[in-house]
Amino acid sequence: MKTYSAKPADVTRQWYLVDASEAPLGRVATKVASLLLGKGKPQFTKHIDVGDFVVIINAEKTVVTGDKLNKKRYYHHSSYPSGLKEATLTEKMAKDPTFAITTAVRGMLPINKLRDVRMLRLKVYPGTEHKHDPQSPTPISVKDTK
Repeated sequence: MKTYSAKPADVTRQWYLVDASEAPLGRVATKVASLLLGKGKPQFTKHIDVGDFVVIINAEKTVVTGDKLNKKRYYHHSSYPSGLKEATLTEKMAKDPTFAITTAVRGMLPINKLRDVRMLRLKVYPGTEHKHDPQSPTPISVKDTK
């Protein structure tokens, strides 16, 4: 019996809709990263991009647990002496509501040549409006099933 390996021509992509306000940031990010990778598909192959498109709505209503809004820090260095910039999650969300979700999902994808291509299939919107209605994305719930 031979091992199955997906071919790029055989890949069919679905569209999914995820509401970021119904679960904490980490749970949303892990579910979205799994969809972008295509881990739930039977034809999943590590070196071939078989993932799906994901549309995330309500990014401005992202839920975080604990005191992460004030204690979680994002760092950026300008490559100049004393050029370290620091911002909290609250400051980043006020400036760009999609930043936290995009960064969390990017951090959960493997670091290889396919990561940037997979990130292009992620569409994040701050409100409930999105422009992907013609693709008729399938809504997916990320709520706890306890």
